[in-house]
Amino acid sequence: MPASTPRALSFDSSAALYASARPGYPPALLDTVEELAGRPLSGARAVDVGAGTGIATRLLHARGARVTAVEPGPGMAGELHRTLPSVPVVRGDGNHLPLAAASADLITYAQSWHWTDPALALPEALRVLRPGGALALWWNVSDHSVPWIADQDARLRRHFGAGDSAHGAPGGAGSRNLAQLSGGEFAQRLLPWSRTVPVDTHLANLSSHSAFLVLGAAGEEPTRRFLDQERGHLAAVFPDGLVEERYVVEVAVLLR
Repeated sequence: MPASTPRALSFDSSAALYASARPGYPPALLDTVEELAGRPLSGARAVDVGAGTGIATRLLHARGARVTAVEPGPGMAGELHRTLPSVPVVRGDGNHLPLAAASADLITYAQSWHWTDPALALPEALRVLRPGGALALWWNVSDHSVPWIADQDARLRRHFGAGDSAHGAPGGAGSRNLAQLSGGEFAQRLLPWSRTVPVDTHLANLSSHSAFLVLGAAGEEPTRRFLDQERGHLAAVFPDGLVEERYVVEVAVLLR
């Protein structure tokens, strides 16, 4: 799905919500990227594509990478610049990178590769990577082996229709998108992790997903009803009001 589609850009109107509620990534993720890329992140010329509000950009920057963020949405780019003013932000998307050839040691797509057209995005990434550089893709997806997450996903699918969910699942959109690639072998890893957050943060995280956001004003009342009902379901599982969200990070790295 090209990054210019309305669904891909739906996050732009909720940049602050996205920044405050979405999960980050475990430290093991960047360790794994370094291992598979065969080089440290410190000093690397990195490009974070579809950077959003900078959740991954911030981690790369903290590891010492020299990061340039690429983001199509003005709201998301503005939020990123507000919190990371020292990181250059370039407006663009993965299908047409506004960057010079052989200018990057590492290109990352954190939760964003599935918004691209792989037939365009892969050649673009290989063009911008220097020889020996690495393309790293990853997705945070909910761990459906956990009963309450599987139950919530079933309710989400009933709400949106059988083909949609705000969760994603291991082996889902990310892996299907990878299957469309050619021109090299991706090394892949699965990294389980969790975070514990107040129920309000968990519900805000749910509401920040595109499945809710594309409904716009017409979906405000149904979304409010769904989230109110979900609060009740969660209270039965987490009576202390703290939700343990469990994830699996799917990581895939290709060497140029």
